[in-house]
Amino acid sequence: MKTAILIIDMLNDYFQDGKLADHRKILCDKINELTGLGREIGFDVIWVRQEFKKDLSDAFLIMREKNISKTIEKTEGSQILNELIIHENDYEIVKKRYSAFYKTKLDEILSRANIEQLIICGINTHACVRMAAIDAYQRDIKVIIATDCVKSYDEEHHKITLGYLGSGIASLMGNEEIKNKF
Repeated sequence: MKTAILIIDMLNDYFQDGKLADHRKILCDKINELTGLGREIGFDVIWVRQEFKKDLSDAFLIMREKNISKTIEKTEGSQILNELIIHENDYEIVKKRYSAFYKTKLDEILSRANIEQLIICGINTHACVRMAAIDAYQRDIKVIIATDCVKSYDEEHHKITLGYLGSGIASLMGNEEIKNKF
């Protein structure tokens, strides 16, 4: 089964401070471990970045309403964390909403590569990871959530979301289980 790894929103702005900052090193180490394994096996690796115009004209509603300026294009904050290993053959897409599928080229990339299964990781479990998993599932793409490689600033909703996704939408697997599967 043709598989790709989808890494969501591992961006500087989200790891400046707060609960995600405390998990930065372990999360990056685990994602590098997963993408390294995936590349060895021959999986496509797809990095997803959220970014918006400085005037927020393309941002989602709450950002515009509350004037939240995060992941602004052409800023360091909208860039992928430096400690993550990106290869020149990896894909990168920019999204404007929670879902990595919404008005992006992700469908095209997956279709062209005949991807039947996605291993999803990144942040935030309860928002962008969840949306990508559900949207993949609705496209009849099998989903694995890499549990060592997902996190949220909201631990309660992180756990609730993993329970929800694991009840039928996705398989939940740590890196060791993923390695053993493939």
